[in-house]
Amino acid sequence: MSQVTVSVNGRPYAVGCEDGQEQHLIELSAILDKHVRSVSEAMGQLGETRLFLMGALMLADELAEAKARLASLQAEVTRLQADRSRAETRAVQALETAAKRIEKLASEE
Repeated sequence: MSQVTVSVNGRPYAVGCEDGQEQHLIELSAILDKHVRSVSEAMGQLGETRLFLMGALMLADELAEAKARLASLQAEVTRLQADRSRAETRAVQALETAAKRIEKLASEE
């Protein structure tokens, strides 16, 4: 297990993580720091706990929006796959019909 020191709102915090996850943890803490600083700039110093809570709520809101967008996109993919399947079925039917017509014309000659 590794330990990384991250900075949020100008204060260092020692955080443990799995080996190899250090850079990811640093990047995540930078995202939280951005939100906490945004709250601090908008509302002034509210106290560390409240700032962290507001920053976490902002992240939770972003996550909820991303999940909603993902669900919408997954539904769109499902719809497009169904459309594609129907188009392929129609194409196969059209080819079969054309093949039957060609066979009929060939047998008439």
